[in-house]
Amino acid sequence: MKIAEKGFTLIELMIVVAIIGILAMIAIPAYQNYLIRTQVAEGLALSDTVKVAVAAYYNQKGAYPANNSDATLGPPTNYTGAYVNSISVTGAVISIQYGNNANAQISGQTVIITAQSNPGSMDWECASGGTISETYLPSSCR
Repeated sequence: MKIAEKGFTLIELMIVVAIIGILAMIAIPAYQNYLIRTQVAEGLALSDTVKVAVAAYYNQKGAYPANNSDATLGPPTNYTGAYVNSISVTGAVISIQYGNNANAQISGQTVIITAQSNPGSMDWECASGGTISETYLPSSCR
């Protein structure tokens, strides 16, 4: 008696490889977008201490600080992260500049956070300070 061999045919293997290729075509760009969004979020998280200093300065003096030193902050390059080069203050505007290990889509670009004083509180609005696509900004910045 002859025993038939069991296994996959070449056509079946080619179909599986094609399906994996199609899935990778969809998944890789989505993952890249996710990575860039997390890099932008790092800058916004690092800016929290700067926001507190700007708000405290405004509450004490009734005006916005002219720069980091007025807000009793260190130089802009003291506020860095894996993807952030610096965070600087100019009046009511906080500028987050991306660099270091940031993706090429956001490297060298900035996110601008603007303070708006209300009686008893301070609101913050953020926007792209350059060519960062809105798809990379958090929902609070769009």
